[in-house]
Amino acid sequence: MAKVRISSVIDAPVEKVWARIRDFNGLPAWHPRMVESHIEDGKAATDIGAVRNFKVASGATIREKLVAFSDGDHLTTYSIIGHPAPISSHTSTLRLERVTDGDRTYAVWTAEFDAPADKADDIAKGMGENVFQGGFNALKNHFAGNG
Repeated sequence: MAKVRISSVIDAPVEKVWARIRDFNGLPAWHPRMVESHIEDGKAATDIGAVRNFKVASGATIREKLVAFSDGDHLTTYSIIGHPAPISSHTSTLRLERVTDGDRTYAVWTAEFDAPADKADDIAKGMGENVFQGGFNALKNHFAGNG
């Protein structure tokens, strides 16, 4: 099983960062690689089992299912159920924690998935750098007033 873990500190209070990212359908509003998204079957974006169907800037379509959500814990967990890469058994969690020094946010985005042995490292690297770190960089820029 391949694993990815990326963390970052964002210079904004956890409540503000969570307000920006908590909408499971809101990726295009804060992540530069995501260009459009919709929740299937009329479910709410915070309903466990909701499926978001979104496109990335490259044109690929990805479907993800919300499996856990907590406003109190500032946490969302989802699984990929449709992706052009050869992955399966994927689960990702994005969690925010309060940093009391300067009222900042510690963000951790993790993933576990199965992939062919010859592709797993490249997929994990791309997911970590392009998706997770790219999202954190966009959040940092937004809260610094640059985005």
